[in-house]
Amino acid sequence: QVQLVESGGGLVQPGGSLTLACSVSGIDFNTKPKPVTWYRQAPGKQREFVAIITVSRQTMYADSVKGRFNISRDNGKNTVSLQMNSLKPDDTAVYSCKLEQYWGQGTQVTVSS
Repeated sequence: QVQLVESGGGLVQPGGSLTLACSVSGIDFNTKPKPVTWYRQAPGKQREFVAIITVSRQTMYADSVKGRFNISRDNGKNTVSLQMNSLKPDDTAVYSCKLEQYWGQGTQVTVSS
């Protein structure tokens, strides 16, 4: 059974940084790597795409985070990370990772002074 668990969220001041991790079990990325996508949902708003990394490590970002966020993968650790820099209050949301039809439970990121 595939499971995704996010970690690394928290409270950070504007301009600060956080790194989120999406740990995947039930699939061995060394033999069957898969694309993984990060999404976020702010209070009262629809869930939105943040970033994706493909099997060949190609990446794509939402315009709102381009140049500030970096997605990467470590197939040996079955983990996909999202490094977030220059954080803004508008980045406040629950961040979730997705692999095929599987979702993690999400991790809260709050950017506030």
